[in-house]
Amino acid sequence: MSASPAIPEPAPEPVSLCARTPRVAAERLVGEMVPPPRFDSVRFDTYVPDPNQPSQAEAVTVLSTFAAGLGDTADTTRGKRRWFGRKPPAEAGPRGVYLDGGYGVGKTHLLASLWHATPAAPEQKAFGTFVELTNLVGALGFQQTVQTLGGHRLLCIDEFELDDPGDTVLVSSLLSRLVEAGVALAATSNTLPGKLGEGRFAAADFMREIQGLSARFRPLRIDGEDYRHRGLPKAPAPLTTEQVTRAAHATEAASLDDFPSLLAHLATVHPSRYGALTEGLRAACFTDVGPVPDQSTALRLVVLADRLYDREIPVLTSGLPFDRLFGEEMLNGGYRKKYFRAISRLTALARDAKGLLAE
Repeated sequence: MSASPAIPEPAPEPVSLCARTPRVAAERLVGEMVPPPRFDSVRFDTYVPDPNQPSQAEAVTVLSTFAAGLGDTADTTRGKRRWFGRKPPAEAGPRGVYLDGGYGVGKTHLLASLWHATPAAPEQKAFGTFVELTNLVGALGFQQTVQTLGGHRLLCIDEFELDDPGDTVLVSSLLSRLVEAGVALAATSNTLPGKLGEGRFAAADFMREIQGLSARFRPLRIDGEDYRHRGLPKAPAPLTTEQVTRAAHATEAASLDDFPSLLAHLATVHPSRYGALTEGLRAACFTDVGPVPDQSTALRLVVLADRLYDREIPVLTSGLPFDRLFGEEMLNGGYRKKYFRAISRLTALARDAKGLLAE
Protein backbone atom coordinates (compact mmCIF):
# COMPACT_ATOMS: atom_id res chain seq x y z
CA MET A 1 0.00 0.00 0.00
CA SER A 2 1.44 3.34 -0.99
CA ALA A 3 1.95 5.92 1.65
CA SER A 4 -0.44 8.85 1.79
CA PRO A 5 1.07 12.13 0.63
CA ALA A 6 2.34 14.25 3.49
CA ILE A 7 0.12 17.15 4.43
CA PRO A 8 2.18 20.31 4.87
CA GLU A 9 2.13 21.77 8.33
CA PRO A 10 0.31 25.11 8.47
CA ALA A 11 2.38 28.12 9.42
CA PRO A 12 2.07 29.10 13.08
CA GLU A 13 -0.29 31.93 13.94
CA PRO A 14 1.40 35.34 13.60
CA VAL A 15 2.55 36.95 16.80
CA SER A 16 1.46 40.38 17.98
CA LEU A 17 4.10 42.94 18.90
CA CYS A 18 1.48 44.51 21.14
CA ALA A 19 1.60 41.38 23.30
CA ARG A 20 5.33 41.66 23.85
CA THR A 21 6.86 43.57 26.77
CA PRO A 22 10.55 42.62 26.64
CA ARG A 23 12.96 43.07 29.52
CA VAL A 24 16.66 43.26 28.70
CA ALA A 25 19.36 42.40 31.27
CA ALA A 26 22.41 44.66 31.54
CA GLU A 27 24.73 41.79 30.59
CA ARG A 28 22.82 41.34 27.36
CA LEU A 29 23.10 45.04 26.59
CA VAL A 30 26.89 44.80 26.74
CA GLY A 31 27.06 41.55 24.76
CA GLU A 32 24.86 42.95 21.99
CA MET A 33 27.05 45.99 21.34
CA VAL A 34 28.07 44.68 17.91
CA PRO A 35 26.91 45.67 14.41
CA PRO A 36 23.30 44.51 13.86
CA PRO A 37 22.52 41.63 11.46
CA ARG A 38 22.14 43.85 8.38
CA PHE A 39 25.68 45.10 8.90
CA ASP A 40 27.27 41.90 10.17
CA SER A 41 28.89 41.06 6.84
CA VAL A 42 29.62 44.54 5.49
CA ARG A 43 33.21 45.54 4.87
CA PHE A 44 34.98 48.46 3.25
CA ASP A 45 35.25 46.50 0.00
CA THR A 46 31.48 45.91 -0.07
CA TYR A 47 30.78 49.64 0.09
CA VAL A 48 30.03 50.89 -3.43
CA PRO A 49 31.02 54.55 -3.70
CA ASP A 50 29.01 56.75 -6.03
CA PRO A 51 31.47 57.68 -8.81
CA ASN A 52 29.91 61.14 -8.87
CA GLN A 53 30.72 61.68 -5.19
CA PRO A 54 34.50 61.47 -4.63
CA SER A 55 34.05 62.06 -0.89
CA GLN A 56 32.63 58.54 -0.58
CA ALA A 57 35.76 56.82 -1.93
CA GLU A 58 37.89 59.16 0.17
CA ALA A 59 35.95 58.13 3.29
CA VAL A 60 36.81 54.47 2.66
CA THR A 61 40.49 55.31 2.37
CA VAL A 62 40.57 57.47 5.49
CA LEU A 63 38.62 54.99 7.62
CA SER A 64 40.71 52.04 6.43
CA THR A 65 43.84 53.89 7.51
CA PHE A 66 42.21 54.82 10.82
CA ALA A 67 41.32 51.17 11.50
CA ALA A 68 44.83 49.98 10.65
CA GLY A 69 46.24 52.47 13.15
CA LEU A 70 44.26 50.98 16.02
CA GLY A 71 46.75 48.20 16.68
CA ASP A 72 47.55 47.26 20.25
CA THR A 73 50.74 48.26 21.97
CA ALA A 74 52.77 46.64 24.71
CA ASP A 75 53.13 48.26 28.12
CA THR A 76 56.62 47.03 28.94
CA THR A 77 56.76 48.97 32.20
CA ARG A 78 53.97 46.82 33.64
CA GLY A 79 54.86 43.65 31.80
CA LYS A 80 51.46 43.31 30.13
CA ARG A 81 49.62 44.38 27.01
CA ARG A 82 47.57 47.54 27.02
CA TRP A 83 45.17 48.95 24.47
CA PHE A 84 46.97 52.27 23.83
CA GLY A 85 48.53 54.20 26.67
CA ARG A 86 46.46 55.13 29.69
CA LYS A 87 46.36 58.78 28.70
CA PRO A 88 47.25 59.47 25.05
CA PRO A 89 49.27 62.69 24.77
CA ALA A 90 47.47 65.73 23.41
CA GLU A 91 49.87 65.92 20.47
CA ALA A 92 48.74 62.46 19.33
CA GLY A 93 46.05 64.16 17.27
CA PRO A 94 42.46 63.06 16.70
CA ARG A 95 41.49 59.74 18.26
CA GLY A 96 38.07 59.74 16.71
CA VAL A 97 36.20 60.27 13.46
CA TYR A 98 32.81 61.83 12.87
CA LEU A 99 30.97 60.74 9.70
CA ASP A 100 29.08 63.77 8.46
CA GLY A 101 26.47 63.19 5.76
CA GLY A 102 22.80 62.90 4.86
CA TYR A 103 20.64 59.81 5.25
CA GLY A 104 21.28 57.00 2.81
CA VAL A 105 24.93 57.79 1.99
CA GLY A 106 26.13 54.68 3.82
CA LYS A 107 27.37 56.11 7.12
CA THR A 108 26.25 53.08 9.12
CA HIS A 109 27.80 50.75 6.52
CA LEU A 110 31.11 52.59 6.89
CA LEU A 111 30.88 52.71 10.69
CA ALA A 112 30.26 48.95 10.85
CA SER A 113 33.08 48.35 8.36
CA LEU A 114 35.40 50.29 10.66
CA TRP A 115 34.36 48.06 13.56
CA HIS A 116 35.03 44.92 11.52
CA ALA A 117 38.36 46.22 10.20
CA THR A 118 39.76 47.22 13.59
CA PRO A 119 42.34 44.60 14.63
CA ALA A 120 40.83 43.51 17.93
CA ALA A 121 38.69 40.73 19.34
CA PRO A 122 34.92 41.46 19.37
CA GLU A 123 34.98 41.95 23.13
CA GLN A 124 37.57 44.72 22.69
CA LYS A 125 35.35 46.90 20.52
CA ALA A 126 31.76 48.06 20.82
CA PHE A 127 29.10 49.23 18.37
CA GLY A 128 25.73 50.71 19.30
CA THR A 129 23.29 53.53 18.81
CA PHE A 130 23.21 56.53 21.10
CA VAL A 131 19.97 55.23 22.65
CA GLU A 132 21.62 51.89 23.40
CA LEU A 133 24.59 53.64 24.98
CA THR A 134 22.47 55.84 27.25
CA ASN A 135 20.45 52.80 28.26
CA LEU A 136 23.66 50.98 29.15
CA VAL A 137 24.60 53.87 31.46
CA GLY A 138 21.14 53.65 33.02
CA ALA A 139 21.48 49.91 33.57
CA LEU A 140 25.09 49.79 34.80
CA GLY A 141 25.62 53.25 36.24
CA PHE A 142 28.17 55.78 34.99
CA GLN A 143 31.26 54.42 36.74
CA GLN A 144 30.57 50.80 35.84
CA THR A 145 30.01 51.79 32.20
CA VAL A 146 33.37 53.55 32.17
CA GLN A 147 35.01 50.42 33.61
CA THR A 148 33.18 48.13 31.18
CA LEU A 149 34.03 50.10 28.03
CA GLY A 150 37.32 51.58 29.22
CA GLY A 151 39.34 48.54 28.18
CA HIS A 152 38.02 48.62 24.63
CA ARG A 153 40.01 49.50 21.55
CA LEU A 154 37.13 51.22 19.75
CA LEU A 155 33.63 52.52 20.46
CA CYS A 156 31.34 53.20 17.49
CA ILE A 157 28.21 55.28 18.14
CA ASP A 158 25.57 55.35 15.42
CA GLU A 159 22.85 58.02 15.35
CA PHE A 160 24.37 60.23 18.02
CA GLU A 161 21.34 62.01 19.48
CA LEU A 162 21.73 65.73 20.06
CA ASP A 163 18.07 66.44 20.78
CA ASP A 164 18.25 66.05 24.56
CA PRO A 165 20.84 68.34 26.23
CA GLY A 166 20.93 66.17 29.36
CA ASP A 167 21.75 62.98 27.47
CA THR A 168 24.27 64.84 25.32
CA VAL A 169 26.15 66.08 28.40
CA LEU A 170 26.00 62.59 29.96
CA VAL A 171 27.46 60.87 26.91
CA SER A 172 29.99 63.64 26.32
CA SER A 173 31.24 63.11 29.88
CA LEU A 174 31.35 59.36 29.32
CA LEU A 175 33.33 59.72 26.11
CA SER A 176 35.80 62.06 27.81
CA ARG A 177 36.52 59.37 30.39
CA LEU A 178 36.86 56.72 27.70
CA VAL A 179 39.26 58.87 25.69
CA GLU A 180 41.38 59.25 28.83
CA ALA A 181 41.43 55.45 29.03
CA GLY A 182 42.72 55.24 25.46
CA VAL A 183 39.51 54.25 23.65
CA ALA A 184 39.22 55.42 20.04
CA LEU A 185 35.85 56.83 18.99
CA ALA A 186 33.77 56.95 15.82
CA ALA A 187 30.31 58.46 15.46
CA THR A 188 27.50 59.48 13.17
CA SER A 189 24.74 61.80 14.38
CA ASN A 190 21.24 63.12 13.91
CA THR A 191 20.03 66.64 13.28
CA LEU A 192 19.48 69.11 16.08
CA PRO A 193 15.95 70.53 16.42
CA GLY A 194 15.49 73.48 14.09
CA LYS A 195 18.29 72.48 11.73
CA LEU A 196 16.83 72.44 8.25
CA GLY A 197 18.33 72.17 4.80
CA GLU A 198 20.23 69.25 3.38
CA GLY A 199 18.94 66.52 5.66
CA ARG A 200 22.40 66.32 7.19
CA PHE A 201 23.91 67.40 10.48
CA ALA A 202 26.66 70.01 10.36
CA ALA A 203 29.99 68.85 11.71
CA ALA A 204 30.60 72.24 13.36
CA ASP A 205 27.44 71.81 15.44
CA PHE A 206 28.47 68.29 16.47
CA MET A 207 31.87 69.56 17.59
CA ARG A 208 30.24 72.31 19.64
CA GLU A 209 27.83 69.91 21.35
CA ILE A 210 30.54 67.50 22.48
CA GLN A 211 32.50 70.45 23.88
CA GLY A 212 35.94 69.43 25.10
CA LEU A 213 35.99 66.32 22.92
CA SER A 214 35.98 68.23 19.65
CA ALA A 215 39.75 68.20 19.29
CA ARG A 216 39.63 64.40 19.40
CA PHE A 217 37.42 64.09 16.32
CA ARG A 218 38.26 64.41 12.68
CA PRO A 219 35.10 65.32 10.70
CA LEU A 220 34.71 63.29 7.54
CA ARG A 221 32.05 64.60 5.17
CA ILE A 222 30.28 62.09 2.94
CA ASP A 223 28.19 63.56 0.14
CA GLY A 224 25.62 61.80 -2.02
CA GLU A 225 22.03 60.75 -2.50
CA ASP A 226 20.11 58.00 -0.71
CA TYR A 227 21.68 54.75 -1.99
CA ARG A 228 18.62 52.74 -0.95
CA HIS A 229 16.70 54.25 -3.84
CA ARG A 230 19.49 54.91 -6.32
CA GLY A 231 18.19 53.61 -9.64
CA LEU A 232 15.38 51.60 -8.04
CA PRO A 233 11.70 51.65 -9.01
CA LYS A 234 9.12 53.53 -6.98
CA ALA A 235 8.09 52.05 -3.65
CA PRO A 236 5.37 49.39 -3.83
CA ALA A 237 1.86 50.58 -3.06
CA PRO A 238 0.25 49.47 0.23
CA LEU A 239 -1.76 46.25 0.12
CA THR A 240 -5.29 45.52 1.22
CA THR A 241 -5.92 44.44 4.80
CA GLU A 242 -6.91 41.00 3.49
CA GLN A 243 -3.61 40.62 1.61
CA VAL A 244 -1.54 41.62 4.62
CA THR A 245 -3.48 39.31 6.94
CA ARG A 246 -3.21 36.38 4.53
CA ALA A 247 0.55 36.92 4.10
CA ALA A 248 1.06 37.12 7.87
CA HIS A 249 -0.70 33.79 8.41
CA ALA A 250 1.24 32.16 5.57
CA THR A 251 4.67 33.35 6.75
CA GLU A 252 6.51 31.61 9.54
CA ALA A 253 7.55 33.90 12.42
CA ALA A 254 5.56 36.88 11.13
CA SER A 255 3.89 39.50 13.29
CA LEU A 256 0.49 41.03 12.64
CA ASP A 257 -0.68 44.23 14.32
CA ASP A 258 -3.17 47.01 13.84
CA PHE A 259 -1.00 50.11 13.29
CA PRO A 260 -2.80 52.47 15.71
CA SER A 261 -2.64 49.82 18.44
CA LEU A 262 1.06 49.28 17.75
CA LEU A 263 1.80 52.99 18.08
CA ALA A 264 0.02 53.03 21.44
CA HIS A 265 1.98 49.98 22.60
CA LEU A 266 5.32 51.54 21.67
CA ALA A 267 4.68 54.20 24.31
CA THR A 268 4.81 51.46 26.98
CA VAL A 269 8.18 50.02 25.88
CA HIS A 270 11.49 51.87 26.22
CA PRO A 271 13.00 52.47 22.76
CA SER A 272 16.17 50.68 23.84
CA ARG A 273 14.08 47.48 23.94
CA TYR A 274 12.66 47.75 20.43
CA GLY A 275 15.34 45.38 19.17
CA ALA A 276 14.19 42.77 21.65
CA LEU A 277 10.59 43.57 20.69
CA THR A 278 11.30 42.39 17.14
CA GLU A 279 13.42 39.38 18.11
CA GLY A 280 12.82 36.27 16.03
CA LEU A 281 10.61 37.95 13.43
CA ARG A 282 10.92 37.10 9.75
CA ALA A 283 8.29 39.64 8.68
CA ALA A 284 6.34 42.50 10.24
CA CYS A 285 2.78 43.09 9.02
CA PHE A 286 0.81 46.22 9.89
CA THR A 287 -2.80 46.95 8.94
CA ASP A 288 -4.57 50.32 8.80
CA VAL A 289 -1.42 52.42 8.57
CA GLY A 290 -2.31 56.07 8.97
CA PRO A 291 -0.76 59.44 9.85
CA VAL A 292 1.32 59.51 13.01
CA PRO A 293 -0.59 61.73 15.44
CA ASP A 294 2.18 63.56 17.29
CA GLN A 295 5.93 64.04 17.45
CA SER A 296 6.59 61.79 20.45
CA THR A 297 4.86 58.91 18.70
CA ALA A 298 6.69 59.71 15.47
CA LEU A 299 10.09 59.55 17.17
CA ARG A 300 9.26 56.15 18.68
CA LEU A 301 8.25 54.91 15.23
CA VAL A 302 11.59 56.10 13.85
CA VAL A 303 13.43 53.90 16.37
CA LEU A 304 11.24 50.91 15.50
CA ALA A 305 11.91 51.46 11.79
CA ASP A 306 15.66 51.53 12.52
CA ARG A 307 15.52 48.25 14.44
CA LEU A 308 13.45 46.55 11.72
CA TYR A 309 15.93 47.75 9.13
CA ASP A 310 18.98 46.69 11.17
CA ARG A 311 17.52 43.20 11.48
CA GLU A 312 16.44 42.97 7.81
CA ILE A 313 12.80 42.30 8.68
CA PRO A 314 10.53 42.82 5.63
CA VAL A 315 7.44 44.97 6.19
CA LEU A 316 3.96 44.52 4.67
CA THR A 317 1.29 47.16 5.26
CA SER A 318 -2.20 48.24 4.34
CA GLY A 319 -3.41 51.82 4.57
CA LEU A 320 -1.41 54.91 3.69
CA PRO A 321 1.98 54.75 1.92
CA PHE A 322 5.05 55.49 4.01
CA ASP A 323 5.63 58.94 2.51
CA ARG A 324 2.38 60.05 4.15
CA LEU A 325 3.19 58.83 7.66
CA PHE A 326 4.51 62.17 8.83
CA GLY A 327 2.71 65.48 8.31
CA GLU A 328 4.18 68.53 6.62
CA GLU A 329 4.90 70.20 9.94
CA MET A 330 7.00 67.21 11.01
CA LEU A 331 8.81 66.96 7.68
CA ASN A 332 9.68 70.65 7.85
CA GLY A 333 10.69 70.61 11.52
CA GLY A 334 13.86 69.94 13.42
CA TYR A 335 13.54 66.15 13.32
CA ARG A 336 13.04 66.01 9.57
CA LYS A 337 16.20 63.98 8.98
CA LYS A 338 14.95 61.20 11.24
CA TYR A 339 11.58 61.06 9.51
CA PHE A 340 13.06 60.95 6.03
CA ARG A 341 15.44 58.20 7.15
CA ALA A 342 12.49 56.21 8.51
CA ILE A 343 10.58 56.62 5.23
CA SER A 344 13.65 55.56 3.29
CA ARG A 345 14.27 52.47 5.41
CA LEU A 346 10.63 51.36 5.56
CA THR A 347 10.40 51.73 1.79
CA ALA A 348 13.42 49.47 1.38
CA LEU A 349 11.85 46.90 3.71
CA ALA A 350 8.59 47.04 1.75
CA ARG A 351 10.55 46.10 -1.37
CA ASP A 352 12.13 43.23 0.55
CA ALA A 353 8.63 41.94 1.42
CA LYS A 354 7.58 41.38 -2.20
CA GLY A 355 8.51 37.71 -2.04
CA LEU A 356 6.10 37.10 0.85
CA LEU A 357 3.03 37.61 -1.33
CA ALA A 358 1.37 34.58 -2.83
CA GLU A 359 1.36 34.49 -6.61
